[in-house]
Amino acid sequence: MNLKNWTESLARASARRRWWTLGIWVVAIVLAVFAIMNLLGDALVTDATFTTDPESMVAFNMIDERLGTDSAKWLDEMIIIRSNTLTVDDPAFTERVNNIYGELTAMGQDVVLNPVTYYMVQDPSMVSADRHSTLIPFKMHIDTYEKVSDIYTMGEKYNTGGFEIYHTGTAAFMQDSMTLGESDMQTGETVGIAVALVVLALVFGALVAALLPVLMGIAAIVVALGLTALVGQAMDLTFMVTNMITMMGLAVGIDYSLFILTRFREERAHGLDKMDAIGVAGSTASKAVFFSGITVLLALCGLVIFPLSIFISMGIGSLLVVFTSVVASMTLLPALISIFGDKVNAGRIPFIQRPRKTTQPGEVASGFWAWITRTVTRAPVVSIIIVVAVLGAAIIPFFDKKSGMSGITAQPDHLPSKQGYMVLQSNFHMGLDSPTMVVIDGDITSPETQTAIAGLQEKLSNDPIFASAIVAPYPQLNMAVIYARVAGDTMSLEALESVTRIRTDYIPATFTDVPAKAMVTGESAFMEDYNVITNNYTPIIFVFVLALSFIVLLLAFRSIVIPTTAIIMNMLSVGAAYGLIVLVFQKGIGASILGFTQVDSIETWLPLFLFAVLFGLSMDYQVFLLSRIREHYKKHGNNAEAVAFGLQSTGKLITGAALIMVAVFGGFALGDMVMMQQMGFGLAVAVFLDATIIRSVLVPATMKLLGKANWYLPKWLEWIPNISIGEQPVKARVYETSKEKRIPAESKIPVKED
Repeated sequence: MNLKNWTESLARASARRRWWTLGIWVVAIVLAVFAIMNLLGDALVTDATFTTDPESMVAFNMIDERLGTDSAKWLDEMIIIRSNTLTVDDPAFTERVNNIYGELTAMGQDVVLNPVTYYMVQDPSMVSADRHSTLIPFKMHIDTYEKVSDIYTMGEKYNTGGFEIYHTGTAAFMQDSMTLGESDMQTGETVGIAVALVVLALVFGALVAALLPVLMGIAAIVVALGLTALVGQAMDLTFMVTNMITMMGLAVGIDYSLFILTRFREERAHGLDKMDAIGVAGSTASKAVFFSGITVLLALCGLVIFPLSIFISMGIGSLLVVFTSVVASMTLLPALISIFGDKVNAGRIPFIQRPRKTTQPGEVASGFWAWITRTVTRAPVVSIIIVVAVLGAAIIPFFDKKSGMSGITAQPDHLPSKQGYMVLQSNFHMGLDSPTMVVIDGDITSPETQTAIAGLQEKLSNDPIFASAIVAPYPQLNMAVIYARVAGDTMSLEALESVTRIRTDYIPATFTDVPAKAMVTGESAFMEDYNVITNNYTPIIFVFVLALSFIVLLLAFRSIVIPTTAIIMNMLSVGAAYGLIVLVFQKGIGASILGFTQVDSIETWLPLFLFAVLFGLSMDYQVFLLSRIREHYKKHGNNAEAVAFGLQSTGKLITGAALIMVAVFGGFALGDMVMMQQMGFGLAVAVFLDATIIRSVLVPATMKLLGKANWYLPKWLEWIPNISIGEQPVKARVYETSKEKRIPAESKIPVKED
């Protein structure tokens, strides 16, 4: 197989063996559905773990190993019973508490562990100051956290006669997050698919052509979810992987098919027969999709090398769905086009498509995109300065970014766990019972260690972020643990800052020259270590993604200028998205208008995640635009004319594709989860900026300014394989139906207007 034409050969083979190709995909989809139904649920987890050993994990594992409690599997929960009329001293109140306690214990020790009531221990901290509320603390096993829904049902049962029953805690938070995530995903899917169909109908002017890309996206998502279910049997994947697959699958699956189908219809309009049109689309658009997909995959590999399970999970899910999208668009789509033929134009929508004359070399192009090109390239330096100034101003707020993770305080107020948390705060002045733990490893019986422990306990007790600090000594295990209960949300900035104080101030001040070592763990410490690791890995992943992307674009366009300018432009759009996220979510400008939740911090994982995803997606438009520019340039040798032709021929497509992506990502941003709001908004804004300001203004202005230097390749690099895209496709010829002679296709039928 010719290396330069292998995508054409694959497209033709898939089209010739259309029923075999379709059959293989149907079997793959059926198997994927089976895997999803039977395996996916067991493959997903809600907790995030490190693949390295930061201090929080070392200390946490030490507690588990020495105490043998397997505490990582047990989550702290609380039920709050409140009455506006009765106090805990009333018999009716006692009866209600005992009934709830009885149903909790009946759930079994594999689900609920060690529930305790005030009447059993007479602990005054378990009763509110007005004595109208009391707590039942207990633990739930992480593998059965979905049983929270049973506790909610039980609470509704006893939520009568003036009593109010609340349940909050880590398991409740996890369950509500899962439910919320599924709801947000359904919202994103509904909005994304609906808008995609409308945009595709406007782009193609035909209903059948509009449906095919959506079917491609759905097929890619289903197969990717099936593969994820299989991967999940070998490793735990966080539940957000399904959101990622759906979001990315709708975005890239539809986009890739959109470009290939459009090229097929364009070549048919030029007069090529069906198989030749499929072949030309395969040699041009399919090759652009392949290189674009490779760039996206390499960018997403940056997520997989990050040592945190949530990143790895989202990276694996994204890789799988982008891979299946590329394969579907290069095999299944040609097969379906071969089956439908010109029926892809069935269901035409009136007044949308209008014929136009083909723009010939040297002829002045007309239309909106031609006007944009002329306006921008008339003063390229001014255009570049304006765009860079606008994007640079958008980046500025990013430098005030504060990193963190959305805790329970950022959840919607209607969630049961959030309602319980707010009651816990107002009635007991405490947060979730997930304390910061200081583990002391060494000879804890020595006087020096005892003095150090007492001094550290005193400092923690005097720190306003902690409601209490209790020491649990285990001298036989050469270990002690100080449990410092956080007074608020363990994911708040104040809680994270307290971890830093303990490590850099309190411990050095008390554990100098002591035969023991103190380490901090707990949810807040975990999050703080997460921030540090993210900061350390960010430059590594940036270099990794940029270097590989440069190489791929070098191979694709045989130029060192094209990948250099592409990388700079993509960094501008990503940076602008960063700044706007901080402006809206952290500073609150426009948050209420857009329906978003203002928070104190931006998700720690978000900037790195957005970089990997957006850098890949931005390259989609760059590759599609530049492939048409290079194709025209290689054919006619006029750089200015090639830029105009490329923007005119892809402007409508890129705008349509961007609207689809913005709709998909924006649909996810409409959900209630703050992390999904930030992610969806960031992706939507970056894609919008990329498809408008970057592709419509900055690219043509830069290419006009650089001229033939755009295509510069040093002689010492001419050895690289010539597998470039944008080469002139093989000239196909068609037979005139009424005459037995060959007529060049390009002289026969005008293309349709963009």
